[in-house]
Amino acid sequence: MKSFIEYSPNSDFPIENLPYGVFTSPKNVEKHIGVAIGEWILDLNVVSHLFNGPLLKDKQHVFKEEKLNAFMGLTRPHWIEARKTIQSLLDVSNTTLQNDSQLRERAFIKQREAKMHVPAEIGDYSDFYSSIHHATNVGIMFRGKENALPSNWKHIPIGYHGRCSSIVISGTPITRPYGQTLPVDGAEPHFGPCRLMDFELEMACFVGGPPTKVGERVIAKEAEDRIFGFVLMNDWSARDIQKWEYVPLGPFTAKNLGTSISPWIVTIEALRPYIVDNYPQDITPFPYLRHDDKFNFDIKLEVDLKPESSPVATTISRSNYRFLYWTVKQQLAQQTITGCNLRPGDLLGSGTISGDTSDSYGSMLELSWKGTKPLRLLNSEERKFLQDGDTVILRGYCIDENGVRIGFGNCEGKLLPALPIQE
Repeated sequence: MKSFIEYSPNSDFPIENLPYGVFTSPKNVEKHIGVAIGEWILDLNVVSHLFNGPLLKDKQHVFKEEKLNAFMGLTRPHWIEARKTIQSLLDVSNTTLQNDSQLRERAFIKQREAKMHVPAEIGDYSDFYSSIHHATNVGIMFRGKENALPSNWKHIPIGYHGRCSSIVISGTPITRPYGQTLPVDGAEPHFGPCRLMDFELEMACFVGGPPTKVGERVIAKEAEDRIFGFVLMNDWSARDIQKWEYVPLGPFTAKNLGTSISPWIVTIEALRPYIVDNYPQDITPFPYLRHDDKFNFDIKLEVDLKPESSPVATTISRSNYRFLYWTVKQQLAQQTITGCNLRPGDLLGSGTISGDTSDSYGSMLELSWKGTKPLRLLNSEERKFLQDGDTVILRGYCIDENGVRIGFGNCEGKLLPALPIQE
């Protein structure tokens, strides 16, 4: 497969990828749906009339929307037909776009000239706790090695309902929050700016398919048709606020200050060649959580930290999506087992993804081991937690034996100082 659009061999966005996003540009002030190809965006609004396959010829309107929800709300066969159509339009042997100079001029926009937006209307957002290494590390820090994992952890994909209104696109700054903390156990709480600001290396799944009704369930064996695609996610966390507030109901204001996602949704079809064995589960889950097929992915993950005082970023973590104990199918099944309904555009976060070595941990909490082992950056500065002006950059990609790279682009955010409260 070869595209008539030229791109670098190490591009995140070859013709084998074709992730979806929403953008504006000098050509269009309204939001359009697009697909990334090399350094370009193919504007699907402009070429919607070319989706003339048996399933999409009467659904071309979904490519003219300002969000991806309508397209996500179709079925997997629709998504597969759309992918095949786009690949055909971009193929070097197809002259439809290639030889129509006027249509090409309207249909392609340089990514550097576009502004990306949150790609869907996110109605609901859940965040899980699915990395066994992360859960074990946190448990050791706060409960000791003998009681690291909660007793329910290997029986149930643990999660909580997050705040979708503060999910922002890569490049959006995050402001250090104010909140209540307990600097000294047993003393009175303190109110002020968060002092232990952290990132969390995560990935998130956008839910697709027609909406379900309250009372309907989707078990793990049936979940694949509900999984539209993945983005990178940084679930920024105020650790000291979280420690004080999480008992007994879990995270609240420590997590609602901002959640960054990458702009391009990489589909399951693009990731399918990179499926690997599921993480071994040594306690057999209940039947609704079981699926026999492989649905884990070899997605290499990296985290860079760039201080405001330096142009040089330091790679502080290298992890992999395959470290997740619970698959996204199991996460979705757990979400719906009570009859909780799904809507296209819902988001499921994986939880922090940590590996089994100290350089593969997915948070500053683990990398600095609760501040006891400061990280040294390339500019000789040290970090226990994030400082104002720090920029955190997440990257993710798959690569095969032929060098084909399926990337997610960057998920980037800069931490700004807390805004003083006028009393």
